[in-house]
Amino acid sequence: MQKIIAEKGWTLLPLRLMIGFGFAAHGYAKLSRGPDDFAVILTSMRVPQPHLVAWVTSLFEFIGGFSVMIGAFVVPLSLPLAVIMLTAMFSVHFQYGFSSIRLKAVTASGAEFGPIGYEMNLLYIAGLLTLALGGSGRLSVDHLLGMRKRNPAGQGRSDAADPAVGAQVRCTGPLRQR
Repeated sequence: MQKIIAEKGWTLLPLRLMIGFGFAAHGYAKLSRGPDDFAVILTSMRVPQPHLVAWVTSLFEFIGGFSVMIGAFVVPLSLPLAVIMLTAMFSVHFQYGFSSIRLKAVTASGAEFGPIGYEMNLLYIAGLLTLALGGSGRLSVDHLLGMRKRNPAGQGRSDAADPAVGAQVRCTGPLRQR
């Protein structure tokens, strides 16, 4: 089973879906509350042009996250999304240490948590790096666009030229010529 999944180029699909969904969910949260609320936070951090940065970051997380989920433009999106994570890590989370879970108390209403550290930022960055190096996989828009570039007339499939499949050679004639 493991070999079948690897040969089909689907090994990074769960990671791509999770990383993309995480970014899209955070971008959506910022957009649904209104980027002006996020701009207030950025203002308190002395970020220049906080309203513009709030809108750009919110839209980039939402649209970029959705694009990563569907496997579209994963490699070029990885760097700016990693920059967003690095910025959040050093400007907000680093002061709270590594752990992303800081249990303060358990009350009748449930668990109460304190501020989170930079652990999740590093996980997102590692995931983006893995996707940038490993590609989008076979079940992706990037793969479909690559197939069109390699075969613009739409004549048959060319699995031999597909890096997601690995090195395969299709022989249509005799294996040895005498």
